[in-house]
Amino acid sequence: MTKEVVVKRFYPVVVVLLALAVAVPSFAAPMPSKTAANQSLDSRAADLALVRDVAANGEVAKVLVARGFTQDEVNQRLAQLSPQDLHQLAQNLDSLQAAGLTRQEWIWVGLGALAALILVIAIG
Repeated sequence: MTKEVVVKRFYPVVVVLLALAVAVPSFAAPMPSKTAANQSLDSRAADLALVRDVAANGEVAKVLVARGFTQDEVNQRLAQLSPQDLHQLAQNLDSLQAAGLTRQEWIWVGLGALAALILVIAIG
């Protein structure tokens, strides 16, 4: 078989694999609208304390320091948040995802790399 025949033969396979690689599912979650317009001072203080506790967490604090933020700067910026943003952040702390790829995303990347390797071996 000539190289052109091999390329023509595997062209649909390459197109399908690329389409699958592009179609990786989205991991975005819906966010609730801002609902804390009439938030009390006690509620704001509770939200602020909760967010500051998370920001003071060992791993989170290390990342913030690595990004050039001191604990005082973090606390100052948190205090500047609007009541709505602070309440929304406090309510959604459990659903926040750290930067980087999730395990499932790494699996998709690995499958794509494996498919590309198989194609290179099959064509070459």
